[in-house]
Amino acid sequence: MSRLDHEALVASVAEAVGASADASGAADLVFDKGSIVVAASADDLKGAFKRVKKIDGYRWVAINRADLFGANPLSLGSKAGIIDAHGEILKNADIPRRKV
Repeated sequence: MSRLDHEALVASVAEAVGASADASGAADLVFDKGSIVVAASADDLKGAFKRVKKIDGYRWVAINRADLFGANPLSLGSKAGIIDAHGEILKNADIPRRKV
């Protein structure tokens, strides 16, 4: 599969998992299993994982599958899962932390 740009990746993930745009703006998409931040290029990964750490609940970063080896180390400690353009889980999201 070819690399998708940001808009195409958002559209593909939204269709695959039944997500819609996040009205709050904290994430790019929301669906029944949490919030999704989209990182369409390797340069977007670091910013996406910083952004996703501020979101409550289950959180996911959607990537092009070719960026998995760059995304996986950045996901450590973020509790975020990783999904691809088809909505396939590449790394499970951890149980969200409780707010104290």
